[in-house]
Amino acid sequence: MTTKAAFTPEEWTAVLEGPPTAGMIVITAAHGGMVRETIAMSKAYAEARAQHGESELLDEIVAAKPHVDHTRYHSAEELKEHGLAHLREAVTLLESKATPEERDDYQRFVLALASRVAAAHSEHGQAVSPAEEAAIGEITAALGAANS
Repeated sequence: MTTKAAFTPEEWTAVLEGPPTAGMIVITAAHGGMVRETIAMSKAYAEARAQHGESELLDEIVAAKPHVDHTRYHSAEELKEHGLAHLREAVTLLESKATPEERDDYQRFVLALASRVAAAHSEHGQAVSPAEEAAIGEITAALGAANS
């Protein structure tokens, strides 16, 4: 079992920022619903905490308060570009330090969070807008989740 101790502080920050960054990418993909979508992100963390014990690494990730310094980005496009790079970095770190199962658990959690955020607010009568679907597709690609 991999734990926080396997990572440097900078690496751990990259791993921790992945899930909320994915949520922010989805939130900024389409306008409207930010409050509902932010609440959905919090609920995804709470539900993951409730499944405590299945993965020690995931337990440590969801125990940390989700945080993304969105003020360092000047546009939604910049957040997306840097956020997708952070997700790729996190997966690379997990591939080198965690088990394949833990990496897969991380990918599933990030995608579940992104999907939950997207579905939190309907856009023009659609549960998930085309922009949110595209964002989830880019997140999936960044995570390499389609290959696992």
